[in-house]
Amino acid sequence: MRFSSVAGHNDLKQRLVQSVKEGRIPHAQLFHGTPGAGTLPLALAYATYLSCTERQAGDSCGKCPSCIKYDKLVHPDLHFAFPVFTTRTVIKDPISDEFIGEWRKALLENPLMTLQQWYACMGPENKQGIINKFESEAIQRKLNLKAFESSHKVMVVWMPEKMNAQASNKLLKMIEEPPPLTVFLLISEHPEQLLPTVLSRAQLIRVPRLADADLLAALQKTFTGDEAGLKNAVLLAGGDYNTAVEILTGSEESEYQLELFIRIMRLSYSRKFQEIFDWVEEISTLGRERQKAFLIYALRMVRENYLLNMQQRGLVRMSLPESDFSGRFSAFIHDGNAPAIVKELEDACTHIEANAYARIVLLDFALSLVKLIR
Repeated sequence: MRFSSVAGHNDLKQRLVQSVKEGRIPHAQLFHGTPGAGTLPLALAYATYLSCTERQAGDSCGKCPSCIKYDKLVHPDLHFAFPVFTTRTVIKDPISDEFIGEWRKALLENPLMTLQQWYACMGPENKQGIINKFESEAIQRKLNLKAFESSHKVMVVWMPEKMNAQASNKLLKMIEEPPPLTVFLLISEHPEQLLPTVLSRAQLIRVPRLADADLLAALQKTFTGDEAGLKNAVLLAGGDYNTAVEILTGSEESEYQLELFIRIMRLSYSRKFQEIFDWVEEISTLGRERQKAFLIYALRMVRENYLLNMQQRGLVRMSLPESDFSGRFSAFIHDGNAPAIVKELEDACTHIEANAYARIVLLDFALSLVKLIR
């Protein structure tokens, strides 16, 4: 992965390059932003540049043995840790090394993959992954060894907010005082969920959403044809490449999320309780990651409908099917209920994240919505 293959973020790339040139390499850095903004590819490009033996003015060479191995994610001094769960073949105490083949394949195919997409690559178990204490012990063993080929050992921890307390506490000392020439690159979507003791030991690098021009240029490399369609996807995506791709491809998951949202809003307004119970039963079977994804989607739709109600059409970002529904529905999202609906959705998402019983959480949300929507 080279800086030239990462869309946008030119100023941030220059700062990262300059820090290497000047020898100012923090031992722990936390790249935070949405996956669709390019946090993981940017961190990998930085690691590639750090280990490159023939660095160019603003990028790695792409030709030296180090770059070739980094490009295939097989460099012996590049290590990964990421959320995992038990499967039919890994039945106890899973760690990243047991899924490294699937990880490399998924990452090479889609460097901007989301957590839900990674879980789908691991298997159909519909579980939530974690980074456990056994992973921390594996990290300590790896990093206490000498570098094989490169000047630096690089440990990429993807989604460190998924570390449980035991794993975080075991790694605190090593993150604060790692072995010589060892660099931790933490890639987080929600850094506020990290333990403060971990957060305080890393240099924060915010990766903003892509500028519209950069996002359009990136999409044009993959999608050809309708220029107006590309520009519309850029407008709706809000600087997130993954969202833009979903809009352009009309993914089944996006359509299903909209259908779920429309159904629960109509049922709540009509107070059809038996059908509400059926809706809760259906969404309860989806698995926690898909449930959280729906609740986050519903939060966005509530925001967009509130903006429509406030006549702020210039700020609204919705697809055509979403706009068709919201034309009338937005009248029911207003000052009197929008804050309360948002709170109910946020609480439900928090409880699902904490492994609460999904049926109770979602039924509580749905019944609260019955009162709020009218």
